[in-house]
Amino acid sequence: QVQLVESGGGLVQAGGSLRLSCAASESIFRINRMGWYRQAPGKERELVAGISSGGSTYYADSVKGRSTISRDNAKNMLYLQMNSLKPEDTAKYYCAGRRSSGTYYEGGMDYWGKGTLVTVSS
Repeated sequence: QVQLVESGGGLVQAGGSLRLSCAASESIFRINRMGWYRQAPGKERELVAGISSGGSTYYADSVKGRSTISRDNAKNMLYLQMNSLKPEDTAKYYCAGRRSSGTYYEGGMDYWGKGTLVTVSS
């Protein structure tokens, strides 16, 4: 069972940047889909960005142009660079992975981290 541990969250002012990291306990070479999800207080968890083993990326409209997802298979790491942060980006951010190809549907993800909290002040 692959374990995922997120880091890099914190308190930042609006307009600032953060880089979230996700460390996997095993090789992510065979994890086809990896993604970042977030859950704001009182809201459902949502997909923020995803990346396939081949490097194809997906971004939610809310973060498109402000965020970059990347993965380093050699280091077993997933990253999310977030710029121009807004108060509405405040949420707990989760890293997740899926062995098979397909969508980033939450129910299809095989591995989840426990999350890292991002708070953006206005």
